[in-house]
Amino acid sequence: MRVLFLLTFISVAAYSATWTEIQKTKTLRLATEGVFPPFNYYKGSELTGFEVELGNVIARHLDTKPQWKVQLFESLLIGVNENHYDLVVASFAITPERSKAVEFSNPHYCGGAVIITKPGGPQKAKDLAGKVVATQVGTTYFNFLKKLPSIKEVRTFSKEPDSLLALIQGRIDAVVTERFAAEKQVIARAHDKLILGETIYRERLAMAVAKGNLELRDRLNGALQTVLSNGTYQQISEKYFGQDIRCRN
Repeated sequence: MRVLFLLTFISVAAYSATWTEIQKTKTLRLATEGVFPPFNYYKGSELTGFEVELGNVIARHLDTKPQWKVQLFESLLIGVNENHYDLVVASFAITPERSKAVEFSNPHYCGGAVIITKPGGPQKAKDLAGKVVATQVGTTYFNFLKKLPSIKEVRTFSKEPDSLLALIQGRIDAVVTERFAAEKQVIARAHDKLILGETIYRERLAMAVAKGNLELRDRLNGALQTVLSNGTYQQISEKYFGQDIRCRN
């Protein structure tokens, strides 16, 4: 999904944990949002989801122990550049703007922006004219929606579940979010009679490390390729989505 639009607030840190330092501690510090099912969320007190399981497997391939931290989506990239953790795994879309602030791994999946609405609501981009549309703060979806002059209002929420609640309560007309997450939410909230609209655009999503931390990025890419090649990625992906969501080109 997602792209932080306040890049001017991200300063490149003078220090971040090197691969050598990570090897010494045998700990890989990972960060995610924790409220974005099925990618990263809590099941009771346990942090889980597609990205959490993938991060755990990658940590093991790097001969390290995963140590997770959860915080708001819009502050995750700031934290990795301030050395609060080594790696962000939270459905961040790769964009030229963000690539100036962090180092991206190779994409760990390809997704896209999709509309969620209720019966009679807008299901296509052109139908958003004159509507109140919500999305999560700090995402690519916000920038896209703000460029549509026909939209009546764009509202932002810090957490994805809050935007869906606003839709269910009739305070907004539609939500724009990540398509795989949307598919799961529509099924999980069948009693709310949500409808999945069209995919507006597609994007590549990746993990991020601090700007300049190239060795960690390269080690991460190596571990990711192993997981993609040995069947582990497909197994995790099918567990959460019923399909393999890796990028095909």
